[in-house]
Amino acid sequence: MNTQALHTFHIPVMGLAFTIDTPIRVAQYGIDSVVSIVDDELIERMNAFYSRKFHFPYQETTKKALDYRAKRITNYLNLMEDIVQQKFRMFKQELAESTSVQEYFCSILPESSGIRKKIQEFAEGGIALRDTVLDYLDKTLHPGAIDVNIMTKVDKENFKDGEPLPVSYNDAHAALRGFARSRLSSALVLSAGMNPRLYSYLEDFEDFFPDADGQLKKKIVLKVSDFRSAQIQSRFLAQKGLWVSEFRIESGLNCGGHAFASDGYLLGPILEEFREKKSLLASTAFEAVCKVLENKGKTIPESQPKLRITVQGGVGTAAEHRFLLEHYGVDSVGWGSPFLLVEEATAVDKETRELLAGAKEKDLYLSDISPLGVSFNTVRNTTNQQLRDTRIAKNRPGSSCPKKYLALHTLDGEKQVCTASRKYQEAQLRALHEEKLSPTDYKLKKQHITDKSCLCVGLANAAYMEHDLPVKGEAQGVAICPGPNIAYFDRQMTLGEMIGHIYGREEVVSVSDRPNMFVKELELYLDAYKKVAEEAREHPSVQTDKKVKRFRDNLLQGITYYQKLFAEMLLSTTEKDIINETLAKAGERLVVEVLD
Repeated sequence: MNTQALHTFHIPVMGLAFTIDTPIRVAQYGIDSVVSIVDDELIERMNAFYSRKFHFPYQETTKKALDYRAKRITNYLNLMEDIVQQKFRMFKQELAESTSVQEYFCSILPESSGIRKKIQEFAEGGIALRDTVLDYLDKTLHPGAIDVNIMTKVDKENFKDGEPLPVSYNDAHAALRGFARSRLSSALVLSAGMNPRLYSYLEDFEDFFPDADGQLKKKIVLKVSDFRSAQIQSRFLAQKGLWVSEFRIESGLNCGGHAFASDGYLLGPILEEFREKKSLLASTAFEAVCKVLENKGKTIPESQPKLRITVQGGVGTAAEHRFLLEHYGVDSVGWGSPFLLVEEATAVDKETRELLAGAKEKDLYLSDISPLGVSFNTVRNTTNQQLRDTRIAKNRPGSSCPKKYLALHTLDGEKQVCTASRKYQEAQLRALHEEKLSPTDYKLKKQHITDKSCLCVGLANAAYMEHDLPVKGEAQGVAICPGPNIAYFDRQMTLGEMIGHIYGREEVVSVSDRPNMFVKELELYLDAYKKVAEEAREHPSVQTDKKVKRFRDNLLQGITYYQKLFAEMLLSTTEKDIINETLAKAGERLVVEVLD
């Protein structure tokens, strides 16, 4: 089977629900996508829904079953594989028989696609023998990957009869086991930093090691924000005999969901470092992996496996897409938030899609609503926010916390409490009431406590609502996590329109003055730097002073890099003038803030 990627883009994981069934929707077209496997309750209900829809047998896995979380995940992933293969076989039949299907498929493939050119030749040559076309498709076509994502730190301990279960039953560990035991041949995308215990657990599953032919059934992908993080994590896994097949570089701020801001390291310089050091990174890791595999008595690949570098976060035009592929040599570009406006690709309820389509720059913001205590990109006026504010107004802040995936805190000696829960917030507010604070300080601290929202439910509800499934428990509405880039897309789109935009055949960006993705990220980092500098002034120390200087120096180096980069790019005079002016003002702003 030719496993060359059919597309130069992928759809990253979004929330808990938004890409929960994306492979079922788009994999038959060769589009790779990533599914979150955090919420096993959502997964179980999707398993039941799609089993009925596609007439597959379904047997419920209840919470009474031993290792129910891993089993639910395995069952749903296997079902998705079966459905995707079924839809893929049907699609190949249609391709072989229908000119209109051939035309549509060619319209969503990149210009450089050899398959696209061959299918066009079949169509232009008149009536081709169906078996001939099918034979060609069988040899060259393949469905998109069903990759899965685990946030490594969302690894809550679990209990039975009041006693802690072994570490292997922690949430992230059980999710990993669920994927490892599935029939999928795809990738595990690990995000949110290194969890040494979880990484070590990978050793327990043979599918992450090369088989007799040197092939990996299950690959490891690390989502990283800089080269140093990639080095550290790659080295740790290599010492276990585990090969990292891909580094997925994501902008620290110009992204959806949780924002893991770096100390001013900008995406362009980061990509440059990966381009320069990729070969050394790969060869060093391969040497270490081979030594460990030899010591373990396992198969050693005859040649170094491919190391992919991909990027995502803020890309919004075909020109940016091409530039990332051609200048930095990345293997794929992730397009996330715009696909929230594509009903054929993502699970989003009607009201939330309309909210996103109407969102402007001022409506998208970096919030404090995540119980993880990490900044979280979202949009104003979600139904989740409305319901949260209504409860606060009624003096009933917080959530009933039915799922507890983010219950990672301790309260009065009790473990497994979520900062968005009613129990936690009411306790914090009682303690706050005892403090002697000014009305202004009291209001600020109260807001900091009650801002936290129930993301476990809010990020899952959209799939239930879109599929007309009952939403159980206390009303939480829908929380959604688009990146700032969604502001420049103002309508819902078909899959064909979205892909046409990515490949430069259509234009769906709604504004003419959309900033370049690198410039937008720089602006977001300047805002982040301002907050860091203000905090350092309020709480001065040697450590905070060093952080501010490091942040500022990295931004200044990034600005210098971009001035050189954009000078060499083929842009119009007007575009260059705007970008150069923006970069110059950014540098001046940093200098002025130092003098202040």
